[in-house]
Amino acid sequence: MTELFGTLPDGSQAHLYTISRGGITASVTDYGAALVRLLVPDATGALSDVVLGYDDANGYRTANGAALGATVGRNANRLKGSAFELSGKTWHLTPNEGENNLHSGPDFFFQRLWQLASLADDAVTLTLHSPHGDQGFPGNAVIHVTYSLDSTGGLHIVYDALCDQDTVFNFTNHSYFNLAGHEKTDAAIHQELSIPGRFFCPDDAQNIPTGELRNVADTPMDFRSPKAISRDIGMDYEPLKFQGGYDHNWEVFCNPCAILSDPGSGRTMAVYTDCPGIQFYAGNFLDEQGKDGVYYGKRTGIALETQFYPDALHHPDWPQPVTKAGEPYHSETVYRFCSK
Repeated sequence: MTELFGTLPDGSQAHLYTISRGGITASVTDYGAALVRLLVPDATGALSDVVLGYDDANGYRTANGAALGATVGRNANRLKGSAFELSGKTWHLTPNEGENNLHSGPDFFFQRLWQLASLADDAVTLTLHSPHGDQGFPGNAVIHVTYSLDSTGGLHIVYDALCDQDTVFNFTNHSYFNLAGHEKTDAAIHQELSIPGRFFCPDDAQNIPTGELRNVADTPMDFRSPKAISRDIGMDYEPLKFQGGYDHNWEVFCNPCAILSDPGSGRTMAVYTDCPGIQFYAGNFLDEQGKDGVYYGKRTGIALETQFYPDALHHPDWPQPVTKAGEPYHSETVYRFCSK
């Protein structure tokens, strides 16, 4: 199903595309290729929308500092000094978090109108042309993102891209999840989370990884056994104090690389990916007037962003988000839901 989602300042129209399969319904907008709604059944079969979002395209255009539901690229997360070296040249991005760059902004992919490439009952593909020098990155790139649903409760997000120069491709989806239902804001921090990763990346006071891969054992970052997000988030632990709570990268040790559950509704979401890392952000600084009249304050939704490690371009021993000229880029993440 296709419906209008708002008119942009230049007169162009944004649309909302709704797909359904396997008991799940997802709505995606071509403005920012963002996931707007995700209806998932609870243990009784009752549907709730489990992602944070806005009512129309104007919300995503003017208020989306938190990147709700966003498709993020060319490089997700943070880049120290807003610069990197590639193919013998230094490339400069615009600083938008102190001297560093976050999510390739300020000209974000999630604040652009993408083009519809294909639409089916259970899948939608959107495409974006990113010219040479766009956001500071080399090469003319064509990027596709596909949202699809399978018959067993899986939401698949697939990224395909091609560039005529060596470039950086590190895409992620920045949805915030509250499996109790996006309107039950108090429940989000009490969701239970497990992450099997053995190590995480501590950051400095500017939110940039130090380069250390720290073992999670005997720290508040140990999610190898499920625990409520609220349990340890306030502990006196420097990485938590620097970020105001959880906002860190874990290794993807195995799949699923994370499992989120809401005890009240019985909903569970397992995350599968081919990416090397997963960023868990507990919504520490959320402050958004969201859809359906719901205010999203601090820690009212949590993000599980599959991606390369933050600032990997400055750590050559880490997996690198570099794609060679003419080499197809392909990555897939699945958010799989069940209830019990």
